[in-house]
Amino acid sequence: MAKTRLTCPCGEQLRGETEDELVENVNKHLKENHPGHDYSRDEILFMAY
Repeated sequence: MAKTRLTCPCGEQLRGETEDELVENVNKHLKENHPGHDYSRDEILFMAY
């Protein structure tokens, strides 16, 4: 089962149609809202559901 959702600790709900899209959306959110917080694809998917 693909993980396509993640709730950021700031409360923002992030989604993607695929795991790749979720990772892309999370990285964009981090860059725009939490500079300096970088996570690998595996770390993002570990937190996703």
